[in-house]
Amino acid sequence: MIISNQGDINLSPFFTLSAFQTIDSTNIEARRLADLGANEGQLVWSLKQENGVGRRGRDWSSPAGNLYCSVLLRPNVSAVEGAKLSFMVAVALYEAITPCLPPSCRATLKWPNDILLNGKKTAGILLESKSNTHNRVDWLIIGTGVNIATYPTKTDGLPATSIKNEGGTAKLESVLERYCTNLLDLYDNWRASGFNFIRHEWLKRAGGIGDPVIVKLANESFNGIFKDLDESGALVLTMPDGSTRLVTAGEVFFS
Repeated sequence: MIISNQGDINLSPFFTLSAFQTIDSTNIEARRLADLGANEGQLVWSLKQENGVGRRGRDWSSPAGNLYCSVLLRPNVSAVEGAKLSFMVAVALYEAITPCLPPSCRATLKWPNDILLNGKKTAGILLESKSNTHNRVDWLIIGTGVNIATYPTKTDGLPATSIKNEGGTAKLESVLERYCTNLLDLYDNWRASGFNFIRHEWLKRAGGIGDPVIVKLANESFNGIFKDLDESGALVLTMPDGSTRLVTAGEVFFS
């Protein structure tokens, strides 16, 4: 462990920080703490991960120099409602990253939970949850990775980049502080106003609204126009025949 208390970094009292030089996965440690009864706001941060995981079980390259952290929330909602908080996290990360960027770099959000710099992925989000006997979320772990200094040159999805590669400069602690500040502010707004507030904030930062996209599912691919994000968190597409189609899962690429 490299930081023994949250006095070493400027965080709201909502957060309890556990920080490591190296860890298998910040999500694994956050899950362990959640099952031991850790309070909402538990934050796990590591300079490196040995077994980082992204969406769909993909490996997440985790060398030193980038940001890897997980936050524990206990929102007391259904699993469906809890899953929509990934959009809240995307907005919080966007606001944490953009102060680090030069004017020439364009940051956008891509459905469902990617942050892009000049069209290349620089951050990812992984949500894991556990429900109680009343089918409410007992705990929700929000895992995030941000490519600050380095990025993988080979990916099985979008090409990747880093803040440094796009001409930006960032200090790990400052990005983490801004992320946590933004996350707590958005979480408070979500609890007060519901998902529609988060939806509007996400759409203001989304890239490609009104543009053609390709959606790839397990058994099919199709084209459409990115029209909106609905109140369930589904991607709203206008199809070539003028009909509307909702996408609740899949990979989206700009065509």
